[in-house]
Amino acid sequence: MTRFKSWDEFGFQILVNGFLLTLLLAVIIPLWRVIMMSVTPIGYMDNGTFGMFIAPQQWSFEAFQQLLTHPNFLRSLGNSVFIAAVGTSVNLLLTIPLAYALSIPTLPGRKLFIGFILFTFLFNPGLVPVYLVVTKLGLRDSFAAVILPTAISVYNTLVMKSFFEGLPEDLKEAARIDGASELQVLVKVILPLSRPIILTIGMFYAVSHWNEFFTPILYLDNAKLMPLPVLLRNILMSAGVNEYLEYDAFSSAPIEAIKAAGVLLTMVPVMFLYPWIQRYFTKGTLSGAVKQ
Repeated sequence: MTRFKSWDEFGFQILVNGFLLTLLLAVIIPLWRVIMMSVTPIGYMDNGTFGMFIAPQQWSFEAFQQLLTHPNFLRSLGNSVFIAAVGTSVNLLLTIPLAYALSIPTLPGRKLFIGFILFTFLFNPGLVPVYLVVTKLGLRDSFAAVILPTAISVYNTLVMKSFFEGLPEDLKEAARIDGASELQVLVKVILPLSRPIILTIGMFYAVSHWNEFFTPILYLDNAKLMPLPVLLRNILMSAGVNEYLEYDAFSSAPIEAIKAAGVLLTMVPVMFLYPWIQRYFTKGTLSGAVKQ
C-alpha cells in the first residue's frame, strides 16, 4: 500500500487522479457513443430509447459493410495510406540526415544553420507564399503538393538532434578512427541505436499525414485523389451521404450509423499503430528532449 509523507501530497495525488479520470471520461464517453451509433440498425434511433449509454438490443454492421464495399471509400483509404507511407518515408529520409549533421559539434557553420532553421520555425511564411510556390512548381493536383511542403518539421528535427547528441561520443569517434565516413557512422552506428526516436518521430509524421485534410482540399482538385479525412469531413458536414456515398434505400443502416462507422474506420489504423510504438514513445521523447 502506498504511504504518503503528508496530507498535502495525498491531496495533490487526489487532484491529479481526479483530473486524469475526468480526461479519461471525456474520451471514453464520446467514443462509446460513436461505437454504439455505428452498430445501430435503422429505426432504432427513432423509438425514443436510444441514449448516451444504451446499447441497441440488435447490432447491425451494415454501415461498415456499405463503407468498406464502396469504391469511393476504398479509393480514399488507399490515397490516405499512400500519403502517410510515402510522406513519412520522405520525412524521415530528410529529417534524420539533417538532425545528425546539426548534432556534430565540429560542423562548420553549425550555429548559423541552426539559426536559419529556428528562424523558419519562429517566423512562418504563411499560407499565401507556400501556395504560390506549390503552384509555380506545378505540384497542384498531385500527391507531391500534400507531401513536400511539410517534408521537414523543425520541432521534430530539433528533438532528434538532441537524441543524437546524447548518444556516446566514443562510439562515433571509434568508427571515425577506423576510417568510417560520416554517412557510414550514421548508418552503421547511429541508426541502430536510434530506434526509439525514429519510431517516435515517424509516428508523429504518420499521424499528421493521416489526419491532414486542409492541404488536400487546398491543392487537390481531382476528387479521385482525395484522402480519407476529406471524404469523412464531407460526409459529416453534409445533410446526407448521397453526394459522396450512394445510400441504399433498402439498407438496414441509418445515415447516422454510416457517419459513425466512417469515424471509427478512420481511427483504426492509428489505434493499432500506437500500441506497437508506445514502448518506444517515452524513451524516444524524453531522450530527445533532455540533452545529456
